[in-house]
Parts: sequence; C-alpha cells; structure tokens
Amino acid sequence: MTILKKILKIIDTCSEYAGSLAKWFAWILVLAGAYDTIARHFFNAPTVWAYDVLCMSGGTLYVLGWSYDYLHDSHIRVDLLYRKLSPRKKAFMDLISAVFLFFPLMTAFLVSSIAWAIRAWRIKETMTATFWYPPAGPYRTVFAIGIILLMLQGIAKSIRDAYFLIRGESLD
Repeated sequence: MTILKKILKIIDTCSEYAGSLAKWFAWILVLAGAYDTIARHFFNAPTVWAYDVLCMSGGTLYVLGWSYDYLHDSHIRVDLLYRKLSPRKKAFMDLISAVFLFFPLMTAFLVSSIAWAIRAWRIKETMTATFWYPPAGPYRTVFAIGIILLMLQGIAKSIRDAYFLIRGESLD
C-alpha cells in the first residue's frame, strides 16, 4: 500500500507543480496584453506577436491548470443532487462518472493531442493567425502534457474513490 500512496503523492505533486507553473502564464497574459494595448493606442505601434503570445499563454494557463483544479476539486460540477449525497455516494458517483465519461473523453483528447503535437513537430507547423508565424510544436506539446497530467490526476482520484468505497476510509 505504501507504493500506491507514493505513486499518488507523485501524481499530486506533478499537479501542484503544473498549477504553480500555470500561474506565471497569467502574468505573461497581463504583461503582453498591457504592452500591446499601450503600444497600439498611445504610440500607434501595434505588435505582430502579442496576439499569438496571448493565445498561447492563455491556452497554456488553462491546460496546465486542469490537473491542479481536479486535484483540489475546483472544477465545474452540476451539483443539484451531488452536494446532498453522503461521502460514500459521492465517491461512487465520481467513480461511475470517471469510467463512463471522463476516461473515454480524455482518452480521445489524449490520442488526438499527441497526434497533433507529433504532426506539428514533423511538418514544422507554424501558427498562422498573425504575420509572426511562431512554431506550433511547443504549444501543441504543452497541450498534450496538460491532458496527460489531467488523466493522471483522474486516475489518482479514481483510485482514491474506489479505495474509499471498498474500505470506507481515505487512502491519504
């Protein structure tokens, strides 16, 4: 059991680090957006790079934050019934939802995002929204990493839920 706890702790730590890293992309969003706004409106000198930086920073913020949010149960949930359930019934509902909704959807996202990233690197894809044309490979790779981290956190949560259902006590 201690090996399982160590593995779960490693997954949780990866999600914590991803969340800590993601917050810095909020700063990049603010700084790049402010710089472009000031350059555009006060100096009539718009940038060619700010739009792509804003899109990639925002996307990176989201995908790296997914596993952190899942770890801290901060994701959006329609909880008309869920909040009234006992802890054991919540664990059961979470486990059933994970098996039939979360894992199939995340598996599809993971397969397509990895293929997307590999293709971007292979063909040296560039982002074409502006005239800057930054490489797409790094962003596509971060997207795949974010989904991997989210799936790992989903696996950790499902293991904890199953343990709680079987034993009636927390695995932590």
